[in-house]
Amino acid sequence: MTDISALDERALENILSEPADETKEILDGLKGDIVVLGAAGKMGPTLSMMLKKASSDKRIYAVSRFSDENVRNRIEDAGVKTIQIDLLDESLYSQLPDVQNVFFLAGMKFGSTGNQPLTWAMNSFLPGLIAKHYKKSRIVVFSTGNIYPLFDINSGGPSEDAAPEPVGEYAQSCLGRERMFEYFSQLNNTPMTIVRLNYANEPRYGIIVDLTRRIINYEPIDLTMGAVNLIWQRDANDYIIRSISLAKSPPSILNVTGQDILLVRKLAEQIGKELKIKPRFVSQKAQTALLSNASLCMNKFGSPRTELSEMISLIVKWVASGKTVLNKPTKYDIRNGKF
Repeated sequence: MTDISALDERALENILSEPADETKEILDGLKGDIVVLGAAGKMGPTLSMMLKKASSDKRIYAVSRFSDENVRNRIEDAGVKTIQIDLLDESLYSQLPDVQNVFFLAGMKFGSTGNQPLTWAMNSFLPGLIAKHYKKSRIVVFSTGNIYPLFDINSGGPSEDAAPEPVGEYAQSCLGRERMFEYFSQLNNTPMTIVRLNYANEPRYGIIVDLTRRIINYEPIDLTMGAVNLIWQRDANDYIIRSISLAKSPPSILNVTGQDILLVRKLAEQIGKELKIKPRFVSQKAQTALLSNASLCMNKFGSPRTELSEMISLIVKWVASGKTVLNKPTKYDIRNGKF
C-alpha cells in the first residue's frame, strides 16, 4: 500500500491520474484531440492528467477560470495545455480549441442556495452554449446522482432508466443541464454520454474525508441519510474517460459510483477503528437515501480497482496527518436539496 504520509499534492495527483490499460485502449481508438471544460474543480485536474497519460499522442487542453495558480501549474506540468477563460462569456469562445472530443465538467453546487441565478446559469444555460459550440464533437457530460429521488436503501438504488425527481434547485438545475445537452444532441446529431456521478473520494475531499474530520473533532454523525455510494477518484476518472466510447445521439446515460450501498454507521465505525476513536452518532437512519445503481457501468467496464478498505486507510492517514484538504464538504447528508 502507498505510504500516504510521504506524499505531497503533486505526488497524490500522480496516483489519482494513473490510467488503467483499458482506458488507454479506448483512447488509442479515439480520433482527435481532447478538451476538458471546467478543469480546475475537484476532479478536473486529475482527469486532465489521466487523459494525457493515457493518450500521449493527443493534445489535451484544460479550460477554466483557474483562480488557483498552483492547480494550473500542476496541470501544465503534466503536459496539458491550459486556457484561462470564463465559459459564461461567449465572446471568448474563439479561444477554445477546435477538437473532436469534449469532457464537460463545469457546474455549481456549493453555495447554490442563496445564489440560484448563477447556479442555473452555470448548470443549465452554459450547457446550451457549449453544446452549440461543440456540435460536431463527441461530448461527455458530468451530471450527478442528485437528479434521482431518494430510494429505499434495500432497493439497490436507481438505474439509468429511473425517472428523475430532483429535490431542490441545485438538482433541478442539473436536470436542466442534462435536458439542454439532450436537446442539442438530437438537434445536431451530436454523440454524447451523460455521466451521473456520486460520490468520488480521494484524500482531500469526499464522504470519507467528511466523516474522518467529524470523528477527529468528536462531532456527532447524523445517521438520517443512512446509506451512500462511494468510488475512488482514480476509478471514477477511468470510467468517465471510457464512457466516451458509449457516446451517441440521443445521449447514453451512465451511473458512475461504487458497486455497494454502504451504511454510514458501518463506514464511520471502520474509519473510527483506523483512528482509534469511537464515533458518536445521532438520529436514526431513514429508509431512503440518495443512491445510484452502477451495474451498467460494471457490466461495460468491469469492477473498480480500489477496494473500500484501501480507500479508507489512505484517506484517514492523509487527513489525520494534517495534510491539505479542500474544505469542500460533500453535504451528502442533506435531504432537502439545499446546498
